[in-house]
Amino acid sequence: MATLTGVPLDGGLMLRPLRLTPGQDLRRALECAVFAEGLSAAFVLSGLGSLQAVSLRFAGASEATILSGKLELLGLAGSLSADGAHLHGSVADDMGQVSGGHLGYGCIVRTTAEVLLALLPDWDFRRATDPGTGHAELVVRRRS
Repeated sequence: MATLTGVPLDGGLMLRPLRLTPGQDLRRALECAVFAEGLSAAFVLSGLGSLQAVSLRFAGASEATILSGKLELLGLAGSLSADGAHLHGSVADDMGQVSGGHLGYGCIVRTTAEVLLALLPDWDFRRATDPGTGHAELVVRRRS
């Protein structure tokens, strides 16, 4: 088992707080934090901070929209699997207008991002195409 920093909870769950710094790509940094521990299963429980750019794919859209400027990350949640992240977030611009959707790569930290991860060392997350939705959906398995 990988050595983890965090608080052990029932069922092998570990909580890990992170602070990301200016210039980091939010999604890539979260994936790296999980995979560097040799894990393939985690949830983002909470996230807030400030971004200078965000890549959001709005509901039903096929392509992401890029927003830039002084953006506040109001909320962040999702899952991290060996096959990638599924993250949802909401941001507000400097006039308080809120946008939200799927977060892609290119969400660049402006001053800070504070994230709480739930690491699941006893589990393996993958993504596989679900015939019912046509999308790559989460597949959850206990590690042997």
